[in-house]
Amino acid sequence: MKPIRTEEDYSNCLRRIDILMDMPETQENIDELEILSILTEKYEQEQFPISTPSPVEAIKFRMEQMGLTNSDIAPSLGGHNRVSEVLKGKRNLSINMIRNLHKDFNIPYESLIEV
Repeated sequence: MKPIRTEEDYSNCLRRIDILMDMPETQENIDELEILSILTEKYEQEQFPISTPSPVEAIKFRMEQMGLTNSDIAPSLGGHNRVSEVLKGKRNLSINMIRNLHKDFNIPYESLIEV
């Protein structure tokens, strides 16, 4: 076993994981699968980073998930005008808006706060 450094290493590792998934659950196979999964995860995080969505993207995503309209989220943001301003990026979220969106639509705080 060795670190994953190339696309070929990565492909080989994924093939081995597929094989291990179909093998009997011996401690040796479980250990190897765990190690390969850790190596694969590290490689994927380095090679294929996922950026965090902006607060507006998080709100739009949740609206799409729940089938919400601008009118549905207006009370959480303080009215229809605020919804338009926020979704167009013309107004930042206030602390109260963040609290309301989290409470009303279960959007994680981490997704609503710009760093």
